[in-house]
Amino acid sequence: MVTVLGSGDSLLRVIEKAFPAADIHVRGNEISAVGDAHEVALVQRLFDEMMLVLRTGQPMTEDAVERSIAMLRASENGEGAEETPAQVLTQNILSSRGRTIRPKTLNQKRYVDAIDKHTIVFGIGPAGTGKTYLAMAKAVQALQSKQVNRIILTRPAVEAGERLGFLPGTLYEKIDPYLRPLYDALHDMLDPDSIPRLMAAGTIEVAPLAYMRGRTLNDAFIILDEAQNTSPEQMKMFLTRLGFESKIVITGDVTQVDLPGGTKSGLRQVQDILEGLEDVHFSRLTSHDVVRHKLVGRIVDAYEMYDSKHGTENGAHQGGRSKSGHKGK
Repeated sequence: MVTVLGSGDSLLRVIEKAFPAADIHVRGNEISAVGDAHEVALVQRLFDEMMLVLRTGQPMTEDAVERSIAMLRASENGEGAEETPAQVLTQNILSSRGRTIRPKTLNQKRYVDAIDKHTIVFGIGPAGTGKTYLAMAKAVQALQSKQVNRIILTRPAVEAGERLGFLPGTLYEKIDPYLRPLYDALHDMLDPDSIPRLMAAGTIEVAPLAYMRGRTLNDAFIILDEAQNTSPEQMKMFLTRLGFESKIVITGDVTQVDLPGGTKSGLRQVQDILEGLEDVHFSRLTSHDVVRHKLVGRIVDAYEMYDSKHGTENGAHQGGRSKSGHKGK
């Protein structure tokens, strides 16, 4: 019962708060719910889903309970799908260093499934929705299962105008500030000692977008991060690098464009050009898919409301990042 109700009944309190029209009682090993028939039915479905997750050996957290309730309510309103909360929360992508990476929301599960089914996938959504992190996990999974021979991680070094000469040090030291978030995710997914070896062998390549020009990338899992900072020309150049037996995932947030004034975002434009093209998929994540601190989702919503009220250009420059381009997971 402790695993179902949580330490100190923490999970029970989350459920009681979410279903005020249902009175939930716990006696010994029995849980009963009385009240509004519709709410009681939802409570029953929630406990069924929680039991399915717990039987896999995975613990339930307050966050997972809240997400399960949100999925059940969405499916009641006709916005849900065949996927149940238990199916979403128990889908393992990668197990590494004692932890398992898995989707936490319905949109994240659909994004991960789309990467399996399509050659080119766009993951578009606000900060903290796991766009890059889940793509990296799929890339490492593809490498480990020998679906690809190498992983290529790239992002536009926009603040340096793609000209990195004025930064001190070797090439890898120069690109480090722009590519640091990609290294950080890799360190979560692979033995840190193996990363320099894999990079030296060319099995993992981390480079600015400018270094992709003129290449054809075969047998590779290629991730373009921060794609909102590509120009339309750079986006076309990148997409046409696709070689045989390769997969491309492009991630970005169209509300955080750091390009100089007047430059169009390749990510905004490509949606109009490629939407509906066979084997190309657009996964759109929202503030509901933010898997950082709960407050981050509310901050994203507040900025969106402000931008729509004040008519700013999608909050393009208000939502910029620090010069290092560093972003938490």
